[in-house]
Amino acid sequence: MDGTILVVDDEPRIVKLARDYLEKDGFQVITAGDGRAALAAARSEHPDLIVLDLMLPEMDGWEVCRALRRETDVPIIMLTARTEESDQVAGLELGADEYVTKPFSPRTLVARVRALLRRAQGRLTSPRQITAAGLVIDLEQHRVTRDGESIHLTPNEFRLLAVLAQHPGQVLSREQMIEHLHGMVASSFDRSIDSHIKNLRRKLEHDPSDPRYIFTVYGIGYQFTDEP
Repeated sequence: MDGTILVVDDEPRIVKLARDYLEKDGFQVITAGDGRAALAAARSEHPDLIVLDLMLPEMDGWEVCRALRRETDVPIIMLTARTEESDQVAGLELGADEYVTKPFSPRTLVARVRALLRRAQGRLTSPRQITAAGLVIDLEQHRVTRDGESIHLTPNEFRLLAVLAQHPGQVLSREQMIEHLHGMVASSFDRSIDSHIKNLRRKLEHDPSDPRYIFTVYGIGYQFTDEP
């Protein structure tokens, strides 16, 4: 087996379709039909990845995702019939890694699962902590401190900072940052990158107008420096 996938959906047809294709591709699949059952399964079975429908009985997918993100970094693919961009962004802001809309190609879902698992495995072999002139970025705990003081970041602010910090000295374009972020709604995130950078500077820098950590390279993108 290539890993355990938890598929959460209250539509038996969707569950069967996803399970059949995932099992055919070598995965072990466990299922849940409502939000509370999903949380229980995630806590007891420790799946390698969760395919999570948003519109669930008992507890909706947003609540499940929020609860899971307080406990684990397990990769989450949101699965829903809702196509509004605001719903997609809301799910991703809560910490989901991918967003797949119904109806979906089961082969595409399997490919997304495999790609996300590869990225998650890559994170396990990466440095878990990055330091730069008093700034400490804990990639495992999703925690940032500056000179020993904790700094609160939103999930997307942290992800963006982590991408930049994992490529110190490299100038990343908006397109490259989106590629590294994976699973973001590319068009909407592209429009908000500058806003996220502004917020990061406000939170991280002693003087946002004279940044120490994140530099703008005009016409190209942004650069993180870990030099003293």
